[in-house]
Amino acid sequence: METVNILIEALPYIKKFHKKKILIKYGGHAMIDQNAMESTARDTVLLKYVGMKPIVVHGGGPEISRSMTKLGKEPKFIGGLRITDRETMEIVKMVLVGKISTNIVSKVCLHGAKGIGISGKDNLFLKARKRAPQIIMDDSTGEERTVDLGLVGEIDSVNPEVVEMLTSNDYVPIVSPIGVDDKGNTLNLNADTVAGDVASSVGAEKLIILTDVPGILEDPKDPDSLIKRVKVDEVMDLIDSGIIRDGMIPKVATCVNAVQNGVSSAHIIDGRIKHSVLLEIFTKKGIGTMITK
Repeated sequence: METVNILIEALPYIKKFHKKKILIKYGGHAMIDQNAMESTARDTVLLKYVGMKPIVVHGGGPEISRSMTKLGKEPKFIGGLRITDRETMEIVKMVLVGKISTNIVSKVCLHGAKGIGISGKDNLFLKARKRAPQIIMDDSTGEERTVDLGLVGEIDSVNPEVVEMLTSNDYVPIVSPIGVDDKGNTLNLNADTVAGDVASSVGAEKLIILTDVPGILEDPKDPDSLIKRVKVDEVMDLIDSGIIRDGMIPKVATCVNAVQNGVSSAHIIDGRIKHSVLLEIFTKKGIGTMITK
């Protein structure tokens, strides 16, 4: 009876999101731990089989850094962005497209869905431009200096044609966050930003960002201080008061941008919890923070 009750509780959500696109950004623990990735891939396939259209965007920062170190190259960051020269870009492509994407595709296929990996270069899916040099404070001199991030990009436009074609033919697209500029150069993109922009461009019903915290916490040291719902116009107050800070700011900004551009709701959830995607979508309580208009 417990199993039946769970299915009955899920029914309204299955009906509500039937044939709707759900964009899931794999990150944090769900990317690093093989069991967690297996579980998340299975959950993604389950969404497909109850009639939704899941789309996956993945990151891969820690894996890129590990590969760089193995190859004798020191990872360098400015303001959370990886300095990406041509040699680093080759490693980024190797890790994101050649390793992580194929790994997720194989797990999705293993559980019975048609997974297929694409990057922003396919059919000029993610057109981007090189980021402007960043002005930073030099700790040793106390003076400002300008730093060129190299092949790091900002998205100019998203061409949803390839994703629409795949989802309409029952495929689950697995998107690697690299883009292409107007000269054909490959650019390294922020995976959260890619997830938000793709969700908006394909008319996704939900954007779900998997991370390593329960969501937005009133007190970062207290996991029980989770804020379950946030409206877009409340976000600036939460930033000003210091509740949303550090690495949570860009994730929330991505969610706000997606919601303002047509996504019904965005969710920041804990990818360390088993079946977190299903708990967020199919239960009344959910487990993370939901951002809405």
